[in-house]
Amino acid sequence: MMKKLMMLMVVVILAVFAADQVFAKPIEIHWWHAMRGARGETLKKIVDAFNASQSDFVVVETNKGNYDETVNAGVAAYRAKKHPHILQSFEVGTLTMMLSGAIYPVYKLMADQGYQIDWSSYLQPVLSYYVDENENLLSMPFNSSTPVMYYNVDLFKKAGIDLPSKTEPLTWDQMGDITAKLVASGVKKGMVTSWQSWTQVENYSAIHDLPFASKANGYEGLDCELQINNAQVVNHLSRLKSWMADNRFSYEGQKYQGPQAAFVGGDAAILMESISGIGNVKKNAQFAWDLAPLPVEASMKEPQNSIIGGASLWVMQGHPKKDYKGVAAFMDFLAQNDMQELWHMETGYFPITITAYESLKKKGYFDENPYQEVGINQMTRRKPTKNSRGLRLGYFVQIRNIINEEMELLWNGSKSPQQAMDDAVSRSNEKLREFEKTYK
Repeated sequence: MMKKLMMLMVVVILAVFAADQVFAKPIEIHWWHAMRGARGETLKKIVDAFNASQSDFVVVETNKGNYDETVNAGVAAYRAKKHPHILQSFEVGTLTMMLSGAIYPVYKLMADQGYQIDWSSYLQPVLSYYVDENENLLSMPFNSSTPVMYYNVDLFKKAGIDLPSKTEPLTWDQMGDITAKLVASGVKKGMVTSWQSWTQVENYSAIHDLPFASKANGYEGLDCELQINNAQVVNHLSRLKSWMADNRFSYEGQKYQGPQAAFVGGDAAILMESISGIGNVKKNAQFAWDLAPLPVEASMKEPQNSIIGGASLWVMQGHPKKDYKGVAAFMDFLAQNDMQELWHMETGYFPITITAYESLKKKGYFDENPYQEVGINQMTRRKPTKNSRGLRLGYFVQIRNIINEEMELLWNGSKSPQQAMDDAVSRSNEKLREFEKTYK
């Protein structure tokens, strides 16, 4: 009798255990991000695909506003111990995230969870932005972009201008002639630029192998200083200022809304903007358009790679150990070819792996959409140098705002180009010393 009772108890326990396994809720992995509109819709497709691919975990994606708002929300949540597992942070916040003490480095996460990843199979100009001094990857690249030159094909043809190459950049001397012809043909604004600090100072410096800051642009120490008041950058900005007199260049705002509107509306013939603007231009432009590399100085026979913008995914510490198995699985899923191909095709952002890029090439995607390869070719045309690897500066959000403020004073005639850049350097260096004091 006792034996039968014991067997019955075992059966009941096993049944209860089995029921728990069947009805156990998947572990939630929370991801806070800044992707909206069409990009947010594609992000949701990726999340839905991961959730449908397995039953142990469910990723819950939440938009927290723009980049600044998302990072600020993540910092506040971490202090309150209510933070997400994954936080998207823009590239200018990289050093702050690195030194925050709040992150679980991606290379360590993946190794701890048994993933053997060949990091050399990733696009190196993208990867290099997010590695430490030992080349270990700290955050997972997600939406990576670079600026290129958009142009209105119809207006170029009307002005009798040959269409630019998709691989060989125009010189800035040629740009002067082209914008003059465009204005003479009736175009209101020859050229506009989005994200003026990123395109006309940061990327201009990288492409021409000029230091943006000392200490290898901050990679080699917190005690770095800005160096953007050099003669070549000042001369470049002086040229743009001179072009404002005859509408060859028009200032339309610091970020992207004004410049994009001027281009899409047909007022401006040339727009320097992120590759991530492809979706908006494709959707709203009522004319033929195309892309070309950013211009270079005639003296720069072998221009360097452009540098990236966008954001990466940081894994945050402080969650139960079992959760990180799901975080690693999701990171691995994001890097798969089909997800990277979808992300690139629908948003314009780079596929982060060489295998995804080669897969798209083999399928003929770039033969049908050659403009989407312009940014990739520009960013990978040279091995990065210390000047073109990227920027690793503390308080970079504030520094970029300072540069933008000084550039506006240049454009409105309140300061000379040299004075504006000198002041941008001195003001930014004060921020760098504050950061150094805080994190040294």
